[in-house]
Amino acid sequence: MTKPRLQAIEDDGRVVDDPTEVELHDLIADMSLSHRFVIFARLDLEPSDEHYMQVYLDDDISYQVEYREGSADKHYQAHIPGPIEMTGPETVSRLMFDWAYDRPGWREALPWERLVF
Repeated sequence: MTKPRLQAIEDDGRVVDDPTEVELHDLIADMSLSHRFVIFARLDLEPSDEHYMQVYLDDDISYQVEYREGSADKHYQAHIPGPIEMTGPETVSRLMFDWAYDRPGWREALPWERLVF
């Protein structure tokens, strides 16, 4: 059995190992005000719990997207205005898969700002 490279984690704790693009799309499409986030983690990078992209559904039905690349100083966020019916889950799921496979253009897709805690 091969260790998963990617992992999607839903708000309720459900885990999907190596989700397909369709599965990730469906997880994001199922988000609601009672089911607010999905985390998409890269398990093949060290430290393994510090490489992820997550999406959160805000009260105004917009998306807050974050990614982290190994440390707190490499943690960024961007906002995708709602309502989600206008942008759809495709925008976010494509961005997350592009990030996971380091496809060209994902960094330029949104106006990322460094998160400062």
